[in-house]
Amino acid sequence: MAFHTKKLINEPNHVVTEFIEGLVETYPGLQYLDGFPEVKVVLRADVSGVSYDKVAVISGGGSGHEPAHAGFVGKGMLTAAICGDVFASPPVDSILAGIRAVTGPSGCLLIVKNYTGDRLNFGLAAEQAKSEGYGVEMVIVGDDCALPPPRGIAGRRGLAGTILVHKVAGAAADSGLSLAEVAAEAKRASEMVGTMGVALSVCTLPGQVTSDRLGPGKMELGLGIHGEPGAAVADLQHVDIVVSHVLKQILSTETNYVPITRGCRIVLMINGLGATPLMELMIAAGKAVPRLQLEHGLAVDRVYTGSFMTSLDMAGFSITVMKADQKILNYLDAPTKAPNWPVAADGDRPPAKIPVPLPQSRSKKHDEKTLSRPQQLSPQGHILEIAIEAAAIAVINITDSLNDWDSKVGDGDCGSTMFRGASAILEDMKKCYPLNDPAETILQIGSSIGKVMGGTSGILYNIFFKAAYTHLKAVGHSDIRVPHWAGAFEAAIAAVSKYGGAKEGYRTLLDALIPASSVLKEKLAAGVDPVDAFVLSAEAAVTGAESTKNMLAQAGRSSYVSAEILASVPDPGAMGAATWYKAAAEAVKEKYNTH
Repeated sequence: MAFHTKKLINEPNHVVTEFIEGLVETYPGLQYLDGFPEVKVVLRADVSGVSYDKVAVISGGGSGHEPAHAGFVGKGMLTAAICGDVFASPPVDSILAGIRAVTGPSGCLLIVKNYTGDRLNFGLAAEQAKSEGYGVEMVIVGDDCALPPPRGIAGRRGLAGTILVHKVAGAAADSGLSLAEVAAEAKRASEMVGTMGVALSVCTLPGQVTSDRLGPGKMELGLGIHGEPGAAVADLQHVDIVVSHVLKQILSTETNYVPITRGCRIVLMINGLGATPLMELMIAAGKAVPRLQLEHGLAVDRVYTGSFMTSLDMAGFSITVMKADQKILNYLDAPTKAPNWPVAADGDRPPAKIPVPLPQSRSKKHDEKTLSRPQQLSPQGHILEIAIEAAAIAVINITDSLNDWDSKVGDGDCGSTMFRGASAILEDMKKCYPLNDPAETILQIGSSIGKVMGGTSGILYNIFFKAAYTHLKAVGHSDIRVPHWAGAFEAAIAAVSKYGGAKEGYRTLLDALIPASSVLKEKLAAGVDPVDAFVLSAEAAVTGAESTKNMLAQAGRSSYVSAEILASVPDPGAMGAATWYKAAAEAVKEKYNTH
C-alpha cells in the first residue's frame, strides 16, 4: 500500500531553494545569483562573465539528483549549474541568467542530459544567448544502455555517465582550449560512455506518497533517474549476478552502445541512487572490477565509487563504463575544486554570503513594457478573464489525478507542475494582465508559466502562448474575433510540434489540442455559431485525451514505459490540456447563455 514517507524537510515546494542555501554555506567556492530563489543558479564564486577568459562549462536539469549538478561546480569542472524543481527541467530564464553570469569572450558549453524538457529549455536558451552575442555550443549526453535501440523521438536517457563528461569538459576548458575544442572533447567523451541502473525501491517526491509499484523481493532493471518504471522487473538476486547482468548489457555487441572491445582501457563508476549504503556500493565495485578484467578482457584504469547522480531516496545503484585513453585519464585526473568529485571544501568560510548581481540581457530590447490590469474591462476583456480563470481553476482541481496518472507513466509531478502554472496565472491576472488587449494577455500568460513551470510541460506551454501571441499581434488591432483565435490556436500547436518534435498519435498534449483545433476550424467553416463551435471542439479535446490510453508513447518519459502500463491510464499532459480547454469553453458558453 502507498504511504507518506518521513522526510526532514520544511515546505515540499521549497526543498530546492533550501538545498542551495545549505550548499553555498558549506562550500566557500560556490555562490548563487541575486534573483534567487526564482533563479536557481549555482556558480563559481570566483568567476564573472565580464572578465572570465576561459570557456564556461554549464550543466543542470531537474533537482533530486544531488550531488548532481550543483555539487560539481568548481574550478576544473562546471562553471555553473542550473537547478530546476524536483525532476523538472529548469526554465529558459534561469538558464539564460546562468549563461550571462559566467560566460566571457571565450563562450560557453552547455552539457545537457537527453530528456525532452532539458533539450528544449537549454536549446532555446542557447539560441537566445547566441542572439545576444554569446558563443554557445551544446553537447547532449545519452548514456543509457538499458533499452533497445531508440523508438520515437526520445532516444537514450542521460544518466550518471554525464558526470564523467562534466569532468572531461571542465578539465579541457581549464587547460585553455577553445570553445570548439572543449565541445569536441565533451562530445567524444559522451560517445564513449554507457550506464545502466538497478533499483530496489521507488523514490518518493517531497510531500507525496511512496509508490507501491515495486513489491517485496523484486528489483527493477534499467530504470531512469526520475522514478519512471524500468525496462524490466525481476526477482531480487545476489549482487554478483546483478553486476554481471548489468556489465553484459552495457558491453553488448548487439546494441553496440559503447565502442568497447577486449583489450580496451576503461573507467568504472559505481553510483549510488540515494539510499544505498556505501558498504553495498563498495561490494558492487569489488565484484565489477574482476569481472571486467577476466570475463571481458578490459583494463580498469580508474574506479569511482559513491553517490554522484542520485534519484532522491531510491535504493539501488547504477554502473557506468567509459572507454579511456591517456587523454581521457589526464582530464579525469586533473585537479578540481568541485566539492563532490569528491574533494573537501578548503579555504575560510566567509561570515556572510552576498548574492552575485543578477546579470541582464545584452539585448537592447530587454526593457519590457509595464503592464497592468485595466480599471474597466471591455466586453471582450471580461470574457477573456472568465475563460482564463475557469481554465486555471479546472487545472488546480485535477492536480492529484494528474500526479497519480504521471506516477504510473512518468515522474509523478505533472499535476504539481501544472498547479504552479495555474496558480501563477490566477495571481498575475489580478495585477498585470491587460485583459482588454488579448494578444498582450496571451503573452503574459506565457510569461507567468515561464517563471514557475519547469520541465517539458513548462517550456512547451511557454512556446504555445508565445506563438499564439505572435499570430494575434499580426492581426494589428485588439478586436480579436473567433477566426483569429482559431488561427492563433493552430499556430501555437504548430510551434509546439516543431520544437517538441511530437505529432498527433505520439501520446502527448497534442493528442488533445490537435483534434480540438481541427473541429473548431471545421465547425467555423460550416457556419456553426462560434461559441457552439468552441464547445464542440472542447469535446473533441476530451475524446482525444482519453484515446491516448490506446497509443504507444513516442515522446517523453512515457516512451520508456511498457504498453501494458500505458494502457491503464491516459496521458497526463493530454488530460491536463483537455481539462483547461474544456473549462474555458464551458465558461464562455455559460457567459453567453446568461445574456
